[in-house]
Order: sequence, then C-alpha cells, then structure tokens
Amino acid sequence: MFQLISDGGCDFTKEEVAQYGIDVVPFYITFDEETHLKEGVDISKGDYFKRLIAEKNLFPKTAQPSPQDYIDAYTPHLKAGKDILSLTISSKLSGTYNSATLAAEMLKEEYPDRTIVVVDSLNASIGQGLILREVIKMRDAGYPLLETAQLAKKIRETTRLYCTLDSLEYLKRGGRVGPTTALVGGILGLRPILQIEDGLVSQLETIRGKKQALKLMEEAIVGALAGEKETVNISIGHILSEEEALVIKANTEAALGMSIENPVAEIGATIGTHAGPGGLVVAYCKKYETFVN
Repeated sequence: MFQLISDGGCDFTKEEVAQYGIDVVPFYITFDEETHLKEGVDISKGDYFKRLIAEKNLFPKTAQPSPQDYIDAYTPHLKAGKDILSLTISSKLSGTYNSATLAAEMLKEEYPDRTIVVVDSLNASIGQGLILREVIKMRDAGYPLLETAQLAKKIRETTRLYCTLDSLEYLKRGGRVGPTTALVGGILGLRPILQIEDGLVSQLETIRGKKQALKLMEEAIVGALAGEKETVNISIGHILSEEEALVIKANTEAALGMSIENPVAEIGATIGTHAGPGGLVVAYCKKYETFVN
C-alpha cells in the first residue's frame, strides 16, 4: 500500500489526518513577513481568522511549503519501503506542486526503487479535499499507485467548488478588488459568488444580500446534481460560520433526498485569507467508482 501525502490546502482536520493515515505538509502564514507560522501547527484556523477580525489593518500572507518540507515528509516513507502519492493544491494558485515535484526529483537517486507520483488537484480547500477522500477510498480498496493517480486526474475534471463571501473587505485587503468597489459593495450589500475553474479562482456572479447568495448556491448545486446524486461526493465548508454551513447542508440534503456524509469543514488560510470570516463553500466531485469499468 502506498503512502498518501497532501499539502494543507485539503482542509482536513487533525482527527481526519490520523484516522486516514495520511501526512499533511502545512502552508506557512506570516503577519509581518519575518515570522512564518505553520498553519494547523503553530496557529489554528480559528485563531487565525479571529486575529483577522480583531486587527483591521492586518495584511497576512500565506507561503507554500518548501522542497525541503516535502523531502522531510517523503523520506521516512521511502526509507520504510513505501511508494508515495502526493496531492497538491492547484498549481495555478500556488507553487506547492513545484515544491512537491522538485523534492521527488531530488530523492530519485537516493531511492531508485521507489516511486513518488505528484498529482495537481487543480482545486483547493474542500474541492481538493474531495479528491483526497476519493484517493483514500481507492488506496484502502487496494488500487495500485499509478492507477489511483490516473483516476484522481479524472476525478479532478469533475470537481467544482463555489464560495460566497460575507463582504469584499478581505478581497480588498489582498488587493483583489479596489477600495471603491469594496465600499460600494458594502453599501449595496453585494455578495460575490466565486468558483474554481480550470485551477483558477474566478467570479461567477454577484448577488445583493447574503440570503439570496446562499439560495442561489443551493439551487445551483441541486440543479447540477439532481440526476446524479448517487454518483457524486459533496462537501460543505465555512469560515467561522458553522451554523450557516449546517443550514446549507440540511437544505441540500432535503432537496436532493440524500445524506451528505462528509463533515462540515473549517476552511483554512489558503482560500480563507481572501474570503474572510463568514465565507461559505460548497464543492462536489464524481466518485471514483464512476470511472471504473
């Protein structure tokens, strides 16, 4: 059985990491560009976002894991005689895929009999997490490494992620929108709906009022999946908005007539820095069984 490694963009909890026997290589967060904290190790997701709320002039940044971080993660498993599947956040959003790939290349000579396959999820957060969940199921079912990697690439093509924000403030802080746009958006109560498409974040729609934005997201998910509920895996996530996320989950389950098995996830800094507290995320993908003859 191969070892499964993901970067911290998957937004798995520590309990899930332990339960599924995977390794996570965390992202770094810096508030002053001098001190770099490992997300989930040196600072929790909740504490990070609470600090964002408390300090209005804070401009935090995230940094990708280094090749050395990946070498440190890969080496114990290679020494133990295991091959590795390494899943990363979208290469169009971060250089993590390059770090993971470079580390694999650097270890080839030392471990010529071992194989490391790096898979670019072309997604992030719970979208990346869904692909990871399907890979875990394949690993546990005894699928070989290379076949699992090929199926993961098919799954990523079906993965969709949608996010609605509580305000434009954090997009403004990150330079993604101008201060005038953020101000007008706040006055009018505009709520952007973002998506990850082809590995990049883009704006899908702008809705007036959070209630309408959430309703549109629910309707879009139900409309897309109504005839395919048996073949899809769904996840819902939030940033300090668990109650609203649970409402979305309940409404989606009722509309589709199915149970969403994945726990509501707490979104991390990779997307959350730009979405900000109050952000809500919905993602789905095809189950791996739909690609198996």
